[in-house]
Amino acid sequence: MKHPDLRFVPACVALAGALLACSAAPAATPVAAAAVKKPATTAEVLAASSAADWRPLDPKNTLYMELPAGRVVIELAPQFAPRVVANVLTLVHGNYFDGIPIERSQDNYVVQWGDPEGKKPIGAALRTVPAEFERPLRGLTITKLADPDSYAPVVGFVDGFPVAADPQLGRAWPVHCYGMVGAGRDNDVDTGPGTELYVVIGQAPRHLDRNVTLLGRVVQGMELLSVMPRGDAGKMGFYQKPEQLLPIKSIRVAADVPAAQRTELAVLRTDTPTFLAYVNARANRVEEWFKVPAGHVDVCNVPVPVRARH
Repeated sequence: MKHPDLRFVPACVALAGALLACSAAPAATPVAAAAVKKPATTAEVLAASSAADWRPLDPKNTLYMELPAGRVVIELAPQFAPRVVANVLTLVHGNYFDGIPIERSQDNYVVQWGDPEGKKPIGAALRTVPAEFERPLRGLTITKLADPDSYAPVVGFVDGFPVAADPQLGRAWPVHCYGMVGAGRDNDVDTGPGTELYVVIGQAPRHLDRNVTLLGRVVQGMELLSVMPRGDAGKMGFYQKPEQLLPIKSIRVAADVPAAQRTELAVLRTDTPTFLAYVNARANRVEEWFKVPAGHVDVCNVPVPVRARH
């Protein structure tokens, strides 16, 4: 099967080049200065977006986690972890997660849910699934960020997911940004079938990249997970008392939920000029509050906007 060639789309002009261009240009006259268009804010970029700049969530790859406090919406990433995603969908269809507790909340790190005893039947799902830490770079079109990254030669976005890549190795992988969902595992790399899942709630733990299978991201409801009471710091945040465990009411595939009960959301497409303008606005904040714009942006500091579907 043929794959489209990899394309890196630059997100913004390098700051140094912009400064050099400014220093070489003649002084602007008052009339010319008045004609210069003020850079847009992130809010203005999004307000000017068109319907074509947004895409609806695929209900077949969207999960609804029902907590006592409300609903968490998770978008799955089969393009990066097809086997683990398929296993998680099998677990969900078998009602595996119903009643499973949130068992861990480690400050500035992750919130995790799973069967503490590891004895709950998994039905037709698998106990071991080959690790999917990374995938071939070929076939991906990455909207590349211009700024360098400490962990990878290339970073950017694919279908709304933050990714990194190494063109020399020909490999790409999702990045552990805030809100990303991964499959917990033991020392054996194939012991992360999705029976234990976690979400990043703190500073991006990029050292986990390519060591854990990332299979999705929370697109709504992070505030319900990030406020979980912290567990024992000396025990990696795992709760030590039964009364601390918070049972999940259920996890369902959105496609299996009646249309009237779905949370209809749209995600800003990351392969559009509007997204490039949004990235530039994140890097060069021109709102009145900002006095010194950073001029740069990190891949984990570009939250992909989500809104109610119109």
